[in-house]
Parts: sequence; structure tokens; C-alpha cells
Amino acid sequence: MSDVAPGLILRETEPDNLEYPFSNLEVDGPITPNGRFYIRDHFNPPEIDRKTWRLSLQGAVAHSIELSLEDIKTFPRVTHTALLECSGNSRAFLTPKKEGVAWELGGLGCARWTGVSLATILDRAGVNASAVEIVLEGADHGTPEKTNKPKGEIHYAHSLPMADARRPEVLLAYEMNGEALPDAHGGPLRAIVPGWYAMASVKWLRRILVMERPFHGYFQTVEYAYWAAQNGAPPERVPITRLPVKSQIARPAMREVIAAGSNYRVFGAAWAADSAIAKVEVSSDGGKTWGRAKLLGEAFDHAWRLWEFEWQPKDTGTYTLLSRATDAQGHTQPAEHDQDHEAYIIHHTLPITVMVEVA
Repeated sequence: MSDVAPGLILRETEPDNLEYPFSNLEVDGPITPNGRFYIRDHFNPPEIDRKTWRLSLQGAVAHSIELSLEDIKTFPRVTHTALLECSGNSRAFLTPKKEGVAWELGGLGCARWTGVSLATILDRAGVNASAVEIVLEGADHGTPEKTNKPKGEIHYAHSLPMADARRPEVLLAYEMNGEALPDAHGGPLRAIVPGWYAMASVKWLRRILVMERPFHGYFQTVEYAYWAAQNGAPPERVPITRLPVKSQIARPAMREVIAAGSNYRVFGAAWAADSAIAKVEVSSDGGKTWGRAKLLGEAFDHAWRLWEFEWQPKDTGTYTLLSRATDAQGHTQPAEHDQDHEAYIIHHTLPITVMVEVA
């Protein structure tokens, strides 16, 4: 992966799953550099010739279309800043240990994505009134590891309800932070679905299928789903969709040593799917008391908001720091993980343990 900078944290190989060193947020700022953006692969990356690559759109449409990258670039350009987070990010904080990639804090990143609105491409094909979902299919393919799986190899694919697919900020992106979309991040074209967990932002797009019925593919029933009972009905598999409110502490890093009596800048980020961050609070005593953090910079829809908090540890010892975000709709991070969500949607307050010692 020549377009990946050193410094990413290796979590798995074959395929590679690489974590952003979240403590670097203070240096990198609100936009994650391409080379340090986390990588989540389900199968080995496909080999794609950008000159011959084509995107096809089929299914419940007036006419199927096939587009080259140059064709796609003739449509109006749209740029949107959006955070992508793996739905298993922070899985390493769960007890007992859960199956899946053991992400700590860096299974996420925030970038400026440029491309064409998915709705524009759908309009070009003429979507039938009977259509209810679209399926985004990547060129990456392989055999899933879990026992409950389809026969033979499958392509990575995920669907969106038509109403979500038509949101103007949902993009087919061919640039990342002003550069051609790197191969490692889905080049030449990937979906960007702001406000959703990143399993919906399919990489290496090769086909869009417009459906007249709901899609129940592997990556939204076996993977990226959980059991839930609603309105007294028997439990059913519920696909993971939108990002809940969450914050994380970037500095201090886990097990960092801090000088007693110093003025320490606690620093981090907070985000939510479709709502601004109203406040962030920080606790240095494991959640017994909380102080208000200062929000930094400008707020952007679907991006994280950076924050800081001045902490003055006077006594030596071990401390547990927590951050807690509240969005403009009044949703606040919970203190504990919802066990119904299994190994996904980990947005409770995450403990960062540090040692305060004499300078």
C-alpha cells in the first residue's frame, strides 16, 4: 500500500485493517491526512485499471447506464466534509472480549470528499416509482470467515433506503482531501454516506442496483446487525445504520504519564449523525464529577467537533478520565455499552487511564 503513511496501527493482516493513531489528532487537526486515515477491508483490495474501470447502474430504472470515471467527472462536483467510523470502533474497550477487529480509538477519520451526488446519477438512469432501496456493490470479493455465510465467494455490498440514497450529501467520491481517491480508500470511486457508520460507504464501487424490495445481504444481516425486539414482536435482525452521539479523548493517551501540578490540555473530538454537538464534559475521577470543555473551531454537518479541557492534577496517582458529549437534540453519551448491540455501536464513555507523577 504505497499510499499509506507509516504510523498506522496494524490490527489485522490479509486483509489489512489499520488504525489511525488517535492521539495524533492534536497534531493533524480536524482533517485526517489521507495516509493516516484508517483502513477497514473485508477482502483483499481488488486490482483495478482506472482507464478501463466502469460503474454500472441497473435494476428498477428507465434505462441501465454504464459510466467511466471521466463520464462521472462531467457531472456537477460536490464537496462535503464527513467523518467515517467503523461500527466496531472502540471494541477493545468491551468486556468480556468480543469477536471482531480489536479497534481502540482509531477506527475512524474525517476527510473532505469530492464527487457527484448519488441522486444525480440515479436521476440520469430514471428510477422507477416502485423502487425502495439501492444496493452499492464493491469490486472486492471473497469468502466470509463466519460459518453462517453464502455458498462461494461474494462481493462486499450494502444497501440504502431510497430516501437516504437521495440525500444531497450522499456522494460517489473520486477525490479525498483534494487528491485522487487512493486505492487503499476505494479508488477510483467509493460511496460516502455521511451520518451512517462506514459499512455503508462502500469502496471500489463497480455496480449500483436499484431494488423494488428490501435487500438482506450478508453485510447487513450476519455482519453489521444485531438482535432486537420491537413493539412486543419476536426478536429480529436489525441492520446498523446511523452514528449516535459520541466523544473520545485523544490526549492524554492511554497510560500516559503526566506531571503533578502541571496545566494539562485534555483534547479530543465529538460527533453525532445529524445534529450539532451542544456540549462536551470531562471527568478526571471516573465519572463522579464533570467539568465543561471548550468547543473548538467551526461546526460542520457530519464532521467531528474538536474540544479541549484544562486539567490541573495536583496529587500523584492513577486517574481515569472520561469525556461525555451531548448533541443539540439532547442525546447524551451513555455510561455503559448497550449489550444488545453486541460488538457494534460502541459509544459509551470510554475510560482513559493515566498516571500522575512528580515531575
